[in-house]
Amino acid sequence: MSAPAPAGSVGRPHPAPGLRRALDRITAEALGPYQSAVVRIGVCATWLFFLLRELPHRHELYGPDSPWGWDLARRLTGGNGAFTVLTWSQGRLWFEVVYGAAVLAGVLLLLGWRTRASSALFMVGVLSLQNRSVFMGDGGDNVIHLMALYLLLTRCGQVWSLDARRVARAARGLPVRDRAGPALWLLLGALLAATAWRGGPDGRLLALFCLLWAAHGLWWVVARHEPEGELRALLDVIANLVHNAAMLMVMVEVCLIYATAGWYKIQGSRWQDGTALYYPLHLDYFTPWPALSGLLAASGVLVLVLSYGTVLVQVAFPFTLLNRRIKNVLLALMVLEHLGIAVLLGLPFFSLAMISADAVFLPTAFLLWLGARVAGPPRRLLARRTGHLVPGPRRGSELDAAASPRTLVP
Repeated sequence: MSAPAPAGSVGRPHPAPGLRRALDRITAEALGPYQSAVVRIGVCATWLFFLLRELPHRHELYGPDSPWGWDLARRLTGGNGAFTVLTWSQGRLWFEVVYGAAVLAGVLLLLGWRTRASSALFMVGVLSLQNRSVFMGDGGDNVIHLMALYLLLTRCGQVWSLDARRVARAARGLPVRDRAGPALWLLLGALLAATAWRGGPDGRLLALFCLLWAAHGLWWVVARHEPEGELRALLDVIANLVHNAAMLMVMVEVCLIYATAGWYKIQGSRWQDGTALYYPLHLDYFTPWPALSGLLAASGVLVLVLSYGTVLVQVAFPFTLLNRRIKNVLLALMVLEHLGIAVLLGLPFFSLAMISADAVFLPTAFLLWLGARVAGPPRRLLARRTGHLVPGPRRGSELDAAASPRTLVP
């Protein structure tokens, strides 16, 4: 006879072992640490390149000399509820402060310094500039807009960041003093208080910022005084769930972009007859290299193959996620396609933004190989100068910077 069931377990559903393992994994760790780091680095680099390239024209794009005037921007944001701090004042000094802060936030997030705080500042900078003049951009701005929102929810500083370096130093027993963290947390609290007193954004957005600020303060206190307690474990589980959900949304967003682009192309007659690529190659605005564009447009077969290939790859990409090898092949084709758009059509920032978003699907083994190749020469140079071999980072030792008691302050 079989053993009787424990009391209280009769009729209680038990999750399948596979489902239980999946639930344990998404709550126990922040998945895709290298993919989130690459997305962070790529998006920030694209945004910084754009801001620095347009530095001489910043006043005409987003500042007081913009054709889309301050009154029009304020009326539009008042109607659609978009967030931008540039409508708080139309002074030239205020614009310079916001533009400089956007550049600084991009640099800090690119380096992975206090990613919790720098991701929030990065999001504020992106939304403030883009919502100030909504007609500026080439499509890549929409991708950066979305990625800035998602990065705020991810633990994107686990690897390849100054936060990860600081945590690794603490794990090796090296002295690490965290004076910048509490100071930054207090500074952000003062800014939130000043914003609330002045009446900046609407109440819901201000409440969200205050909640994030208070949550990170609570997290730091719990991690410092009760690092092994149940409350700390609960906070880690919540952070992992939010991170994994945000990474899933990035994947879904990329699939939606390609699926909608591909299916809309199918409905166009120029894409159906394979001549769609011919026309932008004859527009002055999209031909930075006229000789190269003319050479490509002169081959009808090549135009046909590229037009049909673009539609095929975009439509098929979401379905290839079921097969890793096919997905990697189409991902490489996507990257080549965006590089071609950057060169032939003169849209480098759009291409860089899309490649940065595509990086969420890159295999971990490739990213580890790429990271070793990038970090190898500086490490060998440092070893020759010091006479000591500098060990490279190990995957198991690159802890989540946001989970360390020394680095929890945003």
